Amino acid sequence: MAEKHRSFGVVGLGNFGSTVARELTRFGNAVIGIDIDEARVSAHADELSQALIVDARDEQAVRESGIGECDMVLVAMGSDLEASIITAINLKLVGVEKIWAKARTKTHHRILSRLGVDRIVHPEVEVGQHVAQVLNNPVIRDFISLGNSYYVVNVRVPEALEGKTLDDLDHREEFSLRCLGVMRGTEFIGDDGKPCELRCDDLLLLLGKRGDLRRFAAQI
Repeated sequence: MAEKHRSFGVVGLGNFGSTVARELTRFGNAVIGIDIDEARVSAHADELSQALIVDARDEQAVRESGIGECDMVLVAMGSDLEASIITAINLKLVGVEKIWAKARTKTHHRILSRLGVDRIVHPEVEVGQHVAQVLNNPVIRDFISLGNSYYVVNVRVPEALEGKTLDDLDHREEFSLRCLGVMRGTEFIGDDGKPCELRCDDLLLLLGKRGDLRRFAAQI
C-alpha cells in the first residue's frame, strides 16, 4: 500500500518552524510555510511547496494564503504570545481542522488549550528533559514516551552482561519489563521468548513504566 501524503501549514519560519517544515517536505508532504519576515520566507522559498509573506494576525490574509486547506497547521512562533493566540483564532476561523501550536509558558499553554488547539508542544522543555534523562544514566541511549508512565527505552548492554541471555536479566519477573528486541549494529537478533546471547554494546529495546526502567538501568 502506498504511503499517503498530507498537506501541512507552518506559521512561523524560525529555527523550530523551518526545521519542522523541511522535515515534512522531506517525507514527501506538501508544505505551505508563512512568515511575516521576508528574509525568512525567501530563505525557504526553494525548499517548501509554497513560502509566503503573510501576517497571520490578519484573518483575510490567512484566508487568501490557502493555508486553511491544509490537513494540519503548526503555529510555530512562541515568543510573541499575542501573535500566536490571534493566529490560532484565525486558523480556526478559516476552517483548519487540526492545529498544533508551540507554547513557551504555562499561561500561553492554557490559553491555546482553551482555544481548542489540538496539541501544544514545548520544544525547549521537552528536549531538555530528554537530554537530562539520557545524561542521568549512561546506559540509556534514547527513549520514547508512550503516555501513562510507559516508555520504550534503548539501553546499551554493558561489558558486565557480555555472554548473558535475556532470561538471565530477570527483567520480566523482577522489573515487569518487556524486551521488544535486541539490536546488534543494524541487525535485529531477538526478543523475549527467543534465545539470544548478549554482547557488549548490543542495544536492548525495553518497554515498561518509568520507575521500573530506572531501577533496571541502575542495577546493570
